[in-house]
Amino acid sequence: MNKHVKNIVITFCIGVGVFIIGNFISDGFEFESTTDFFIEFLFYQLYTFVLGYSNMYFFGYLESINWKKTDRIKRLTIGIVGSVGITLMGLFLLRMGTSLYYFGNTFQQFLEHETFRAYQFGLWITLSIVIVFHIIYFYNKYQQNKIKEQKVIAGTASAKFDALKNQLDPHFLFNSLNVLTSLIDENPDNAQRFTTALSKVYRYVLEQKNKDLVSVDEELDFARTYMMLLKMRFEDSIVFEIPKKASNPESKVVPLSLQLLLENAVKHNTVTSSKPLHIKIYEDHGDLIVENNFQPKQIVKKSSGVGLSNIMQRYQLLTNRKVNINQQANRFAVAIPMLTKQISIMESNYSNSKEEAYYKAKKRVEEIKGFYGNVISFMVVIPFLIFINYRTSWDFQWFWFPILGWGMGIVFHAFGVFGYGRNWEERKIQEILEKENQRKNWN
Repeated sequence: MNKHVKNIVITFCIGVGVFIIGNFISDGFEFESTTDFFIEFLFYQLYTFVLGYSNMYFFGYLESINWKKTDRIKRLTIGIVGSVGITLMGLFLLRMGTSLYYFGNTFQQFLEHETFRAYQFGLWITLSIVIVFHIIYFYNKYQQNKIKEQKVIAGTASAKFDALKNQLDPHFLFNSLNVLTSLIDENPDNAQRFTTALSKVYRYVLEQKNKDLVSVDEELDFARTYMMLLKMRFEDSIVFEIPKKASNPESKVVPLSLQLLLENAVKHNTVTSSKPLHIKIYEDHGDLIVENNFQPKQIVKKSSGVGLSNIMQRYQLLTNRKVNINQQANRFAVAIPMLTKQISIMESNYSNSKEEAYYKAKKRVEEIKGFYGNVISFMVVIPFLIFINYRTSWDFQWFWFPILGWGMGIVFHAFGVFGYGRNWEERKIQEILEKENQRKNWN
C-alpha cells in the first residue's frame, strides 16, 4: 500500500470515527431516511478530507524544515497554532460553501447565523487528532535519532578499525622499513629524520583512534609529516602543494582522511622521475580537495577497499554533505566536506553480554507497548464516556475531567518513555553502576 492510498484509508477511518462521535453528541443517530444518513455521512467525510489533507500538507511542510533538537517546543507550538488556524479557515470555507451552494443562502445570511459554537466540535476533534499525530511524529523522530546514533557508533567504530588497519598495513610498513634500511647506509641524517617522521605518523594514528572529527589544521600538519615520508621514498618523483592553515580554524574533517587519499594517489598512479606525481591540497567552497595528475599504473594490486569507501561512509553517518569524486582524463580530485557545525554523537559503552542487550531491548519494547496500550485505551474509552455522559446528564459535561486527567497522564507517560525522563533514568543507572564498580575495585 503506497503512501497516498494509506493516507486516504486513514482519513476515511477518521471520518467514520468523527461521524460516530458527532452523532452520539448531537442527535444519537436519529435520521429521517437512509438518504439523510448517507448525505450526513458524506458531509462528515468531506469535512474530514478537507481538514485532514490541509493539516497533512501543513504537517509535511513542517517536517521538511531542518529543526534543531532544541526546537521541540517551538515545533510543537507552531504545529498546534498552525493547525488551529488552518482548521478554522477550512471550517469557515466549508460552512460557507455548504450554506451558499447546498442550502441556497446568501453570503449575508450565512454571516448572520455564524457563531463560534458551530466551530467548537470540528476544532476539538481536529486538535485531538493533531495532538495524537504529534505524539506519533515525535516518537518516530526519537526512534530515527536513536537508530542514527547507533549507526554513528557502529559505523564510526568500524571505520576507526579500518583506518587503523589501513595505516598499519604490512605492505606500507614493509616499504617504510625498506626505505629506512637504504637510508641508513646512504644518508644517516635522512634516516634519522625518516624514523622521527614515521614515529609521528603512528603516534598520530593512535591519538586519533578515539576521535570522530579533528580540526583541518591538525590533519594538514599530519599530512605534511606523511608527505615527508613519501618524499624521502620517492624523492623528486613526487611534488606536493599544501596550505599552511585552514581559512576557518574551527573547520573539521574525519581523522586520517588526508592520509588515505594521499596513499591512494601513490598506490594507483605511476610515480617516476620521468612522470612525477603532483599532489595538491586546497580549499574550495567549504571543501578540502586533494587533487593529483591522473597517470594510472598499468598493473595495480587489488585494493583493500578501505580508502574512499571508508571516508564516504564516515561522512555519511556524520552529515548530509557528500564526498565528491571528480575523475577526468588527466586529473583526479576528491573533495571532502569541512564541517563547521557541531555534531553531537552519543557516547556509549558497549556491553559484550548478549543476554544483557536482549534484556534491555525486551524491557524497551515492553515500555513502548505499555505506552501505546495507554493511548489506544484512551481513544476507545473516552468516546464511550462521552456517549454515557450524553445519554445521562448532558447538561453537566463531566467527560472533560477524565479527558484532561488521562490526557496529561499520557503526555507524562510519553516523556517518561521517549523524552527527558528516560535520559535521566539512564544517566542515574549509569552513575550507580560506575559507583558500584569502583567500590568492587577498591574491595
